[in-house]
Amino acid sequence: MRVIVRTVSELCITVGSLIVLFVVYVLFWTGVRADTVMRDQIDELHRQWSRAAAGGRPAGGPAAVSSPRTVPYVSGRPFAIMYIPRLGFTWNKPVLQGTETGTLKKGLGHYAGTARLGQTGNFAVAGHRRTYGDPFKDFPRLRPGDAVVLTDGSTWFTYRIDKGPYKTVPADVEVIDPVPRKSGYTRPGRYLTLTTCDPEWGHSHRLIVWAHLDSTQPVEAGKPRALRR
Repeated sequence: MRVIVRTVSELCITVGSLIVLFVVYVLFWTGVRADTVMRDQIDELHRQWSRAAAGGRPAGGPAAVSSPRTVPYVSGRPFAIMYIPRLGFTWNKPVLQGTETGTLKKGLGHYAGTARLGQTGNFAVAGHRRTYGDPFKDFPRLRPGDAVVLTDGSTWFTYRIDKGPYKTVPADVEVIDPVPRKSGYTRPGRYLTLTTCDPEWGHSHRLIVWAHLDSTQPVEAGKPRALRR
């Protein structure tokens, strides 16, 4: 009997230790790794933009890009950097092409098939709420009027949030339509949609914000007003 009790106790301790290690992995280690990977993605973009500005050309050749400094949209690769002042003036994340699981571990993901950055249509981006760096952990803090700023190395794009956070279900794919029906927009424009999971540690629902393109300026003109402290 004592042997059985001791065996069960040891088993419980082992299982408990594994659970603790798993929680540490999910809460801490994935975040550490993701932060490092995201910094690497941003550094890669800056290197590409610097080479282009110095007279080089991004991988893919000039036919693959729309201006000398922009980076082509290649699945799983970064092409822009996003800033959201409401989430902190040090908050910045790389935007990669695609929303596959592996891609979202490295930053935010651009929904394939939606508009390109700054163009007419809906530039739609997804990000984790929790784990892998918690990029959209504070998503519920976003409010209408908040700025979402992106750069592709050639241009600054400042979007202004019009609606959200709006709660819906994962099957509601209309939220990334060119003119999202529930956004309040009624005609084609240059829109931005951000999506993340809800609740904070679940994925039964989605939180959405919609924004319109408010202004653009070349990078040579300096940071846009929304990023100036």
